[in-house]
Amino acid sequence: MNTPATCYHCALPVPASQRFTATVLGQPRAFCCPGCQAVAEAIVAGGLQGYYQHRDQASANPQALPRQLPDELALYDRDDVQQRFVHGQGELRDATLMVEGITCAACGWLIEKHLRALPGVVEARLNLSNHRLFVQWHPGQRALSALLGELRHIGYAAHPWQADRAAEQLAADNRRALRQLGVAGLLWFQAMMATMATWPTFNLDLSPELHVILRWVAMFLTTPIVFYSCAPFFRGAARDLRTRHLTMDVSVSLAIGGAYTAGIWTAISGNGDLYFDAVGMFALFLLSGRYLERRARERTAAATAQLVNLLPPSCLRLNARGIGERILLSELALGDQVQVLPGAVVPADGLIVQGQSSVDESLLTGEYLPQPRQAGQHVTAGTLNVDSSLTVRVSALGQDTRLSTIVRLLERAQAEKPRLAQLADRAAQWFLLFSLACAVLVGLWWWHLDPDRAFWVVLAMLVANCPCALSLATPTALATATGSLHRLGLLLTRGHVLEGLNQVNTVIFDKTGTLTEGRLQLHSINPLAHRDSDHCLALAAALESHSEHPIARAFGIAQYTAEQVISHPGQGLEGVVDGQRLRIGNPAWACALAGIPLPPVPDPRGQWLLLADPHQALAWFGLDDRLRDDARALLDTCRVQGWQTVLLSGDSSPMVQQVADELGIDHARGSLAPEAKLAELQRLRHEGRTVLVVGDGVNDVPLLAAADISVAMGSATDLAKTSADAVLLNNRLGTLVQAMALARRTRRVIMQNLAWAALYNGLMLPFAAAGWVTPVWAAVGMSVSSLTVVLNALRLARATPRQRLAPLPLAAVEPEPACPRSIS
Repeated sequence: MNTPATCYHCALPVPASQRFTATVLGQPRAFCCPGCQAVAEAIVAGGLQGYYQHRDQASANPQALPRQLPDELALYDRDDVQQRFVHGQGELRDATLMVEGITCAACGWLIEKHLRALPGVVEARLNLSNHRLFVQWHPGQRALSALLGELRHIGYAAHPWQADRAAEQLAADNRRALRQLGVAGLLWFQAMMATMATWPTFNLDLSPELHVILRWVAMFLTTPIVFYSCAPFFRGAARDLRTRHLTMDVSVSLAIGGAYTAGIWTAISGNGDLYFDAVGMFALFLLSGRYLERRARERTAAATAQLVNLLPPSCLRLNARGIGERILLSELALGDQVQVLPGAVVPADGLIVQGQSSVDESLLTGEYLPQPRQAGQHVTAGTLNVDSSLTVRVSALGQDTRLSTIVRLLERAQAEKPRLAQLADRAAQWFLLFSLACAVLVGLWWWHLDPDRAFWVVLAMLVANCPCALSLATPTALATATGSLHRLGLLLTRGHVLEGLNQVNTVIFDKTGTLTEGRLQLHSINPLAHRDSDHCLALAAALESHSEHPIARAFGIAQYTAEQVISHPGQGLEGVVDGQRLRIGNPAWACALAGIPLPPVPDPRGQWLLLADPHQALAWFGLDDRLRDDARALLDTCRVQGWQTVLLSGDSSPMVQQVADELGIDHARGSLAPEAKLAELQRLRHEGRTVLVVGDGVNDVPLLAAADISVAMGSATDLAKTSADAVLLNNRLGTLVQAMALARRTRRVIMQNLAWAALYNGLMLPFAAAGWVTPVWAAVGMSVSSLTVVLNALRLARATPRQRLAPLPLAAVEPEPACPRSIS
């Protein structure tokens, strides 16, 4: 039995008795009717046949579209799920869907035509501007999941669209600002023509009656500009006056209100200049500058908004029998086990209990290479599983996930004002107060000199000296630079970091996990007292299996069971294995158990741990920790800056000095307890030094909290990250090199902006006071000045290219709590 051909355009069966063909993508195609044939020919003739190529690729390669499984689509048929986005009761329902994969107008035509042809579908309308599809259907005849499946069949992925309250408010504010700008622009042109017609240059044959009419027309055209378009300025000024806080809204409101009031007087009396055109131009330029500055800030905050929307709407939870069932993310609970399929997003923070794969963490850490993950390691909500299936036990949900923590820290950093921004705000207030006082004095002087020009000189001074550029100079640059650093993988959690990096002259480094990768490897075993190497390793592994310190990984899986294990911070582990008490860790401390002298170290270089029982030393274990690939570049940058570098570590081995010599660190000290590290920091600060600290362990927390600027590694403990001013999410020290360069660029841009704002306001004040600048040109100059500082700040969005840094190997340090022991 032959399978009937399907229409190349709409996928419906082609009647055997009819044949309609057309050439699409270089091949003859069959169509079900002359309508589909005509539409296809029109699409090809219009140069839009790329639509068919996109559709065919999506059908041949389902991975080209966002992953949607049948069981996930079935979730949308549940009543409790539909309550959130489906409207209507009885036999008719409607919903708004977000459609992905739309490339041109032909896509919209196909979607609407295909859905409308389905039984049970009443209406389907697609908004091509925002890719939202409104669909109305009879639920008794066709389920919503079936509609989503039909869209998937023709090459599009769709999911329910729900309005986020904050996003909707932001969009509404943008639409309102755009309408206010449009009203100001449209009416200003009309008011300008009416006003210009009354000028002596143009009104040679204008009758007195028409002159009066034009004055009133100009006034009526300007009134919506003042009371609608400029309403935000007046509301801001009223708020600032109530709080006794001068801002640019006060100056702007005085200028617009004064010019409009004077224009009304001129329109009624017929004496003086109308200047309604000046009101409209001033409003238009002000609103344009404010709108562009708003859009620039929104682009800077796009990374935060992107993070918020990373989590999937549903996940695959494993039941008691190990069978996956599709549930909503809100139904997930702590301790649940979820299956994360290849190409799926990890729904919550958790521990991998089964499977091995690579995880793409680029949106969170800035690291563009997928990181290998296996059983026993942690994964983060919002990251993408790349290779194979993983079984993950949920350890954190909602606001407790690392993703939510990053969003909160980023918002806190953006909300904090550094000292330079606070100084700029205070300078803007004092300048505004000074300019208002000058305007009053100059107005009184002009009133005695030339009363007809006094008001317009004062108006020009109010407009020209609005401190918009001065107020925008610092915060716009800092916001842009903060967004750039986050895209590179450095999350700022305090607002003073960018400013403080320019004042640093001393850097303190931790060793293990900071300058080194923190992945210790066992390179040699030297047994003592005629013991077998494998037996000694088994004893040591039994003790180390009770530790979460990075050292424990080097000893592998334990074959024996250890009891009564006690961790001695800075020393090592003590416990009972196979009936005998053992110690492993600091050699002198381990020998103290047996009361014997320290046996000779096999090699003075490297990190050595000693295993001992109450009678004798049993074995030396040699450990090695590789330097990070980009540690040398960071130290070279510090030397170029002329900074003093210090290495403070709890490690008592010669590895501390060896790392310092290899990297060219000025001073290095080992065997330091947390309080000793803090004392060293306080000594440096007492010498007048500004100190940057880079660390990752629990024993670094006092140091991170007390430093002028502190950076925690992304693999650091949670306590270390919350104590730091910035978190290196991608664990790449090279990002700090970029941060230092960006901090210098940010300072230069801020100084350029402040210098330009001060120069402009300083020059315009005497020019306006002398009557050389009209209100119209003052409005132009003020707007150009504000736009100049905003555009100059946006140059910071071009961050240092990642390609300049040497790529790290695929292996990554897994974040987990560290216990300070024999090294740190």
